[in-house]
Amino acid sequence: MAIANTKTSVTTTAAPQKSYGAALSVVTTLFFMWGSLTALNDVLIPHFQHVFNIKLAVSMLVQTAFFSAYFVFSIPGAKVIDWVGYKKAMVLGLLTMGAGAFLFVPAAKVPSFGLFLTALIVLAAGITVLQVAANPYVTVLGNPETASSRLNLTQAFNSLGTVIAPWVGAHLILKGMSANATSVQQAASVIKPYVGLGIALVVLAVLIGLAKLPEIQSAEHHIGEKVNDSVWNHPNLIFGAIAIFVYVGAEVAIGSSIANYLALDNIGHFVSQASLPDAAARYQHALVIAAGYISLYWMGAMVGRFIGSALLQKIKTGSLLGFCAIMAALLVTISVLSNGHVAMWAILLVGFFNSIMFPSIFTLGVAELGPLTGDGSGIMIMAIVGGAIIPWFVGKVGDFINARSYGGALWGQGLHHALIIPALCYVYILFFALSGSKPNSERAVKA
Repeated sequence: MAIANTKTSVTTTAAPQKSYGAALSVVTTLFFMWGSLTALNDVLIPHFQHVFNIKLAVSMLVQTAFFSAYFVFSIPGAKVIDWVGYKKAMVLGLLTMGAGAFLFVPAAKVPSFGLFLTALIVLAAGITVLQVAANPYVTVLGNPETASSRLNLTQAFNSLGTVIAPWVGAHLILKGMSANATSVQQAASVIKPYVGLGIALVVLAVLIGLAKLPEIQSAEHHIGEKVNDSVWNHPNLIFGAIAIFVYVGAEVAIGSSIANYLALDNIGHFVSQASLPDAAARYQHALVIAAGYISLYWMGAMVGRFIGSALLQKIKTGSLLGFCAIMAALLVTISVLSNGHVAMWAILLVGFFNSIMFPSIFTLGVAELGPLTGDGSGIMIMAIVGGAIIPWFVGKVGDFINARSYGGALWGQGLHHALIIPALCYVYILFFALSGSKPNSERAVKA
């Protein structure tokens, strides 16, 4: 299937119109599950800081381990689709995710930060296979003119998972933390949530395996089949992969920083110095309150995707993506240059403008790939490794500033200043929206 049109830059050959509502409903549950598991990392970061007494950059290894799996397993994930098709690839991804969730049990029993990171890698490997299969599947499952709108809608349910999971995680994982508890007791708070998720993932794998999902032969590239084209002949894919890299990096860096950022005295004002004079104790207490606000960040993305799904029926994808990139860059800059609730609500509102970015970049990036859609998807999903690199870099810059100016304390202003890095990421996304996203058909017309 060749991909393109005036709204999403996705083209296709004529095909009989079919109803894919049931299939989309089934696949949407996958988006919800991996959204929930990804957002729980934002709760694990401050939790591990407390359990293992580690600094910002080290705690960000949670995201480094998680998102590095996208880089390692995306291309193999695309090959899995070639071997077994989209449906079986989704089942394999779910079972791998379940195995990673169950690995949290021995990691908590030890407890071992390294083993937790290993469990996250396994979990993310499964999510990677799932994403490589599910994103392009939704893109080609239906009318190509509404591909971007359709993917935004399914991603909205991904965001629903990111809204619910941090709130639940803050109550189940962070609320029970006590300075007097042993590291084993503190680490054990992750067992019940992840075992429950592991069971749900296995059940979902069985249900997907039994479901009758339609095959999209024209978007599949089978082993041994020769295709007279290359993914490297499509600049929109290359520029799109970079856009995914910086977008995910910026989104995850902000989401991962919210608890630590809002817990600062000059940002959230959650605990007064008069009621709790000790800075370390005050910061620790504020963390629990601040973690609850992570859900608001992801809720903005969820609301924005429902709205974006409707807007993309009438507005060109590139135009709406460019507007959102401008607003996100502006809000991050305002937050970095201000204090108090202005800084707090500015950074939380970024989630709303992040909303349409991933599905829009994805659909623009895989435009006109036809049978190379699965391979292109592998490259795009591989670029999610930006979530491993940029948050760590933000944490490292924050630690550097804290060490130089605030005696190395976690509650220094290093993170406040380091968050300017995501603003630069949104500037590149603006370039992609306006120029880099043009598929070959548009470039040929203008040549």
